[in-house]
Amino acid sequence: MSRHELLYLSQKEVLAAGILEMAGVIEDLENVFKVHHNKDYVLPAKTALRWGDAHSEETKGRINAMPGYVGGNINMSGIKWIGSAPQNPHKYGLPRASALIILNDPETYFPVAVLDGTIISAMRTGGVTGVAAKYLARPDSQIAGIIGAGTQNRTQLMALKESLPKLSKVKVYDLSSERAKTFAKEVTEFLGIDVQPVASGREAVEGADVIVTATTAKEPVIKAEWIDNGCFYSHVGGYESEYAVVKMASKLVVDDWYQVKHRGTPTPAIMFAEGLLEDSDIYAELGEIVTGNKNGRENENEFIYFNSIGMALEDITVAKRIYENALAKGLGTSLELWEKPLWV
Repeated sequence: MSRHELLYLSQKEVLAAGILEMAGVIEDLENVFKVHHNKDYVLPAKTALRWGDAHSEETKGRINAMPGYVGGNINMSGIKWIGSAPQNPHKYGLPRASALIILNDPETYFPVAVLDGTIISAMRTGGVTGVAAKYLARPDSQIAGIIGAGTQNRTQLMALKESLPKLSKVKVYDLSSERAKTFAKEVTEFLGIDVQPVASGREAVEGADVIVTATTAKEPVIKAEWIDNGCFYSHVGGYESEYAVVKMASKLVVDDWYQVKHRGTPTPAIMFAEGLLEDSDIYAELGEIVTGNKNGRENENEFIYFNSIGMALEDITVAKRIYENALAKGLGTSLELWEKPLWV
């Protein structure tokens, strides 16, 4: 009875357990936002290991520790330990992000699983935009403008396609035109959507029904005059939009306003720190809208700005489902933590 084992899942096994099924991720996340709204969670602020100030992340990167407990029908504790090194793709031929997730039994607090969190993290980040788009974008949205052509924008498009079935055209801009061309070709084949590389951020944004920015930009890549009425903008990265974009929003929605402010790097957080944005300027956290406590989109002319900082609650919830799928499929490697504890 004293023996304790945990399950290890490699990325290959996480994939086999169904992580690329975006519909399941979006369902997980809607559940998370309901739990979040009901305050049935524990969510310490992220701990960021940086080699410089907050804006050093855009060049030097960071490692984040993200613990949490999700209540409700999820009832799981855990932590994501995720490194993000922007130089990895061009310097080492490696992904920018790498992550491990540990799940802990919510009663004994013993670890029950250790799994690759890299794809889980990317999928849940895309999925958050998918949940937001379901409630905040025009349902007839057809054109998306994407700035950034990395892994993250792939999952953003996966989620947008799931939530906006009429989406048929994507314009993508990246500082590297070759990267944008490769992205466009691969995503067109993968998702069956017409993805076209464009020559500027302005060209990507103008005429788009939905905008997504997921970059490591150190200065704004979105200007207010580019944005049409009725647009939905999902701001995923740091200082990606100029202040005027925030100010022109009909509704400013976030995932967790405290966590956005604590992070300090997204445009709304910077504006708050400078006294240019008040708590009262935030229309809603997404959970308020998912639960029906506040309205989402109310007319076709609203420009709705959504800023997500990302929460460990999301990673833990998706990882729990993948863990349970793996158990059902007989995937993974059982690792002994101890045969008998040295001390009790």
